[in-house]
Amino acid sequence: MRDPEPCRMKHTEEKTVLMDENNEDEELNEAEEKRHHVETGEQPEPRPKKSFACPQCGKTFNYKHNLQVHMRVHTGEKPFMCDYCGKSIKYERNFQEHRRTHTGERPYSCLHCGKSFANKKTFKIHTRIHTGEKPFACYLCEKRFTQARALKSHLRSHSGERPFHCDQCDKTFFTALSLRKHLKIHTQEKPHVCSLCGKAFTELGSLIVHQKRHDGLKNHICGECGKSFITNSELKVHQKVHSGEKPFRCSYCDKRFNQTGHLKTHERIHTGEKPYPCTACGKSFSQFASLLRHKGTNICNSFDKT
Repeated sequence: MRDPEPCRMKHTEEKTVLMDENNEDEELNEAEEKRHHVETGEQPEPRPKKSFACPQCGKTFNYKHNLQVHMRVHTGEKPFMCDYCGKSIKYERNFQEHRRTHTGERPYSCLHCGKSFANKKTFKIHTRIHTGEKPFACYLCEKRFTQARALKSHLRSHSGERPFHCDQCDKTFFTALSLRKHLKIHTQEKPHVCSLCGKAFTELGSLIVHQKRHDGLKNHICGECGKSFITNSELKVHQKVHSGEKPFRCSYCDKRFNQTGHLKTHERIHTGEKPYPCTACGKSFSQFASLLRHKGTNICNSFDKT
């Protein structure tokens, strides 16, 4: 039977005990000093603030223990070993969160909806859905976000930076998630199948949205005109019609758009990219709609409409 207590590397145990004893002695001394000043009425002399500097990068800490933990960044030491899978982890908090992937423990519960989480950071981000808190603001357009990484990705829509590259077709993306989704086009992986019509999708989220179209469920309603939408993202795109917001700027001519899809289509005018080829005659198009029109007419004589 596995020991439920966190497994630590043995060579750190004596050091940890010694640090705890030193910290305890220091706390007792401080408490004794406070008691003395209260009883005598004397004003305590200000204690010099301690500073422990990292010999590798110069970063300073108020406590020696914090410096010792920081040193793992440089040494690569990972003293916490998972007793389920043997993985070694650098910090105790990350170690505890990792163990919960094995135990299934979810100690953080949302007071609004009851959903529970194993990770405190994920829990805090989730609660912002209910509170509406968006602490991260874009300094260019003042758009706000619940997560710092969402803001970082958004800023790339202003700068035009696309740091994530597909090694199959050289296409670039703003986020790693967009790249991962794109790669499934090359692998043709579509593991999520609709039970009603058999249509398959690369992403589970796409299947869920598709099934809502079967149900006809449109529970995202515009507060300006009352128009309803299947997804929140479709509602957000629509709301830009009312606000006039156009946050996506062309990196070639500074023209602005209210949707990333419109921006991508526009930029193909500058790049000459035509990613939609006709399988019958080989002619390529910059827009998928243009390819469909081409196939639906007599322009392409090679296309077999049967």
